[in-house]
Amino acid sequence: MSQLQILVLALIQGITEYLPISSSGHSILVPAFTGWHDQGVLTDAITNLGTVCATIIYFYREVLMMIVGLLDFVRRRASASSNLFQQVVIGSVPIVALGLLYDHFKVDEVLRMPLLIAVNSIVFGLVLYVADTWGHSVKRAADVNRRDAFIIGCFQCLALNPGTSRSGITMTGARFLGYIRPEAAKLAFLIGIAANLGGSVKKLGNAYAAHTPIGLDQIECGVLTFFVGLATVAFLMRYIRTHDFLPFVIYRVVLGAAILGLIYSGALSAWHV
Repeated sequence: MSQLQILVLALIQGITEYLPISSSGHSILVPAFTGWHDQGVLTDAITNLGTVCATIIYFYREVLMMIVGLLDFVRRRASASSNLFQQVVIGSVPIVALGLLYDHFKVDEVLRMPLLIAVNSIVFGLVLYVADTWGHSVKRAADVNRRDAFIIGCFQCLALNPGTSRSGITMTGARFLGYIRPEAAKLAFLIGIAANLGGSVKKLGNAYAAHTPIGLDQIECGVLTFFVGLATVAFLMRYIRTHDFLPFVIYRVVLGAAILGLIYSGALSAWHV
C-alpha cells in the first residue's frame, strides 16, 4: 500500500469505528471510489485491532473494573464490578454466536454490496434519530441489567450488515432503553470489545495458518488507526455530553442517497446487484 492509502484507510477506520456512520461500509467503498485494490481482510483485521486497543486504552478504568469483576464473579462475590463484567459478557454473546454462523455460511460475501450499504446507511440512520429523539435519558451504565444487556447485544447483531454501523446500532438500542448519550456510547464500546477483538484475532489466526505474511505497511496502518481512533473516541464522548446525534444522521442519509444516485445513474455500473 502507498503512504496515501495507509493514511486514508487509517483515518476511515479510526473515525468511522466510533462515529455512528459505519466503518465497514466506508472500508468497502474506498477501493471503488479511489481505484485502489481492496485492502483485504487481513488489513481490515489489523486496523480493527488498532481501534480495539484504542477502546481499551480510553476506557481503561472500565476495563480494569471488568477484570476485577471477573475475579469477583469467580469468587461468587456480588459487586458493581462483577455486574458490569456479567452484563458485558451477556451483551457480547448474541453477535459472537451469530457471527460464527455468518462465517460458516460465508454470508458476509453476499452482504458486501454497495446497494445494501446505501439502504442500511439511510434506514438505520433514521432509526438512530428516532431513538435519540424520543428515547428517555434516565439510565447510566451502572444501571445495566441482564435484560438490557441482552437487548443491546441483539441490536449489535444488526451491524453484521455493512452500512449499519456497529457503534451506531448499539447506541440506538441503548437510547431506546433510556440510557443517556454518553452512557449509551460507553456501553456500546465496552460490549463491542469482545466481538471486535475476537473477529480480528480469528482473521489473524487464519492468515497465520495460511502462511500469509503481514507487511510493514499493514502494521503501520494499524498503529496509525490506533491513534486516530483514540482521538475520535475522545472527541465523540466529549461531543455527546451536550449534543445529539442529528449531524451523524444527516451524514448517513446524504451518503446513502449519494451512493444510490451513483449506482442508478450508471456511474458505478459495476456495482449493480
